[in-house]
Amino acid sequence: MAFSAGDVKTLRERTGVGMMDCKKALEASQGDMEKAVDYLRERGLAAAQKKAGRVAAEGVAYADVFGDVGVAVEVNAETDFVAKNEKFLDFVKGVARAVAESAPQDVEALLDAAYPGEDKTVRERRQEMVLVIGENISVRRFARYTEGLCVPYVHAGGKIGVLVVLECENVSDTDAVRELGRDVAMQIAAMRPTYLDSSSVDPGELEREREIQLSKALEENRAKNLPEDKSRRIAQSMVEGRMNKFFEEICLLNQPYVKENKITVERRVKDVSKALGGEVRIKAFTRFEKGEGIEKKQEDFAAEIAGLVK
Repeated sequence: MAFSAGDVKTLRERTGVGMMDCKKALEASQGDMEKAVDYLRERGLAAAQKKAGRVAAEGVAYADVFGDVGVAVEVNAETDFVAKNEKFLDFVKGVARAVAESAPQDVEALLDAAYPGEDKTVRERRQEMVLVIGENISVRRFARYTEGLCVPYVHAGGKIGVLVVLECENVSDTDAVRELGRDVAMQIAAMRPTYLDSSSVDPGELEREREIQLSKALEENRAKNLPEDKSRRIAQSMVEGRMNKFFEEICLLNQPYVKENKITVERRVKDVSKALGGEVRIKAFTRFEKGEGIEKKQEDFAAEIAGLVK
């Protein structure tokens, strides 16, 4: 599989590794980007990278609760200046309410849904906003929850929008639960968990991580000139410890609690449950970061490294 100068640049941005090493990794993996990342990680050249891409678009990530319905949305624009425009922000809030009221199945259905308080669809309202603002505006994604106690949090004026869904049993102090939910939402905004807990990690991703960590451990043991059978036994033990660290990075309940890092988020939730005399559980969460995963327009930098892949 062939690869381009842009691929070298992308791999460098994802891993922080030098251009020549990125080129070698792509050559060794026949142009497969994910295999190239693994290649660099197995050699200790790149740290673990989350799947989310670099932030490369502007706009707003927003979360709110309408009645018993929790909603998170992302609406993109071309410049950060627009993200501070009151008309644009009002439009974003209208889109969120449309999600709550219309229960669309996907973005296309949302665009065809009624825009709240007006005889227009969200699509028609968006087109009007494009003319008013003078920039392209895109309704990118949304999440909608109808069960549980939903707690929204918007960070840094819309850079990140988080929605946490909690389930309560025998708890009357909902204000205390909301306070917990807000603390957890701030944790999610800061620490970027991908999964709720270790049991919810994608099996393919889990197996891939185990293989990477085993390869790294074996490589380290070979450098110590250990016998092959001993090297593998020690490597297996090393992998288990490293997988626990992996879960701490990507699983919300396994993460150290940011307000008291000697305990986990899971422990904090249990402590609050005990104090309230009931049961509180985190059932789900959504974290949207504006522009996450959208590639920027290619810069001249690609031309500077074009010679590397000729």
